[in-house]
Amino acid sequence: MSSAPRYLVRKGRASVPAPTAIGDALRGHSALAQLGSRLEASRQRLQLIEVLLPPPMRAHLQAGPVDEEGWTLLVASSAVAAKLRQLLPRLEERLHQAGVRPARIRVRMLQR
Repeated sequence: MSSAPRYLVRKGRASVPAPTAIGDALRGHSALAQLGSRLEASRQRLQLIEVLLPPPMRAHLQAGPVDEEGWTLLVASSAVAAKLRQLLPRLEERLHQAGVRPARIRVRMLQR
């Protein structure tokens, strides 16, 4: 009888690493930790200004990236963008009062 080739012989069970929670992964890597903190800063800014937005408008925008120059709000349509641009002075003042620096807001259309 011939035996199976060595490459077909199992030597044991393959080891699968335990899954890592996304929060742990973000904290465990410096670049990911920085990304996580920027995402949280963006969400906090959106929460600060939501009270100043008309309720129907809230569903049509998303928190975008935060950088050294300011924060980007992503909108679903040009009509929402136009109305949001009218509200920018009030929204930026709200961020400024809350101690958010820089308080500048950019409005960008969501890519489809």
